Amino acid sequence: MNEKILWYIADPMCSWCWGFAPTIKEIRLNYSEKLKIKLVMGGLRSGKLAMASEQRAEILNHWKAVNERTGQPFSFEGAMPEGFIYDTEPSCRGVVAMSLINPSLVFPLLESIQFSFYVEQEDVTNPIILAQLAGKIGVDMDSYLQIFESDEAKNKVSIHFDKVRQWGVNSFPTVAVQNAAGYSVLNRGYCQQDELFQKIDEWLST
Repeated sequence: MNEKILWYIADPMCSWCWGFAPTIKEIRLNYSEKLKIKLVMGGLRSGKLAMASEQRAEILNHWKAVNERTGQPFSFEGAMPEGFIYDTEPSCRGVVAMSLINPSLVFPLLESIQFSFYVEQEDVTNPIILAQLAGKIGVDMDSYLQIFESDEAKNKVSIHFDKVRQWGVNSFPTVAVQNAAGYSVLNRGYCQQDELFQKIDEWLST
C-alpha cells in the first residue's frame, strides 16, 4: 500500500489519553493532508464489579499525575462514586457506533466523552449519557442508541480490541504508522507535542 496512515490507539476512559487530547487535535490539524489519521479503540479495562476504595485511590493518583504533567482539567472531588463499575467497553463502543453513523464525528465524540467523564463527572458507561453527547454534536439520539446496541457495533468494537492485541499494544495512548514498508509503533504513552511532531516528520521523510 502506498497510502500513509497514522493510527491513534486510545481509550476514552484512559486518563493519559485525555492528557494527550490536545496533541492528537494538533496532529489532525497539521497532518491530515499528508496522511490518513485513524482511531482504534483500546479496551483499557473491563469489569462487572464495583471499584474498591483502594483501586479508586490509585486511579485518582494517576489522574493527578496527568493533570500535573499536561494541564488537562480534572474534577477530583466525588469522581467515580461508590458503586462505579470501571468498564471501558461501553465508551469504546460509543465511539465505534459513531464511526458507523458519521466517521467525521468520531474524534469530536471521543473528546466529548473524555471531557464529560474527567471534568463533568458523567457516567460514560451509561448508553443514555453517550447518546446525549452524540446529540450535542448533531446526531439523533434514538438512531445513535439503535446503532450502539446493534450487533454490528458490538462486533466492530471487538475487532478493534483484537487488532490492538495483535499489534502488541498494551499501553495508551499509542501512535503507530503504516505505509508500503509496513506497520510500526511510533510512540507508546504520553509525550510532548514537539517530540511527536518530530517523529512524524522523520517518518514522513523516509
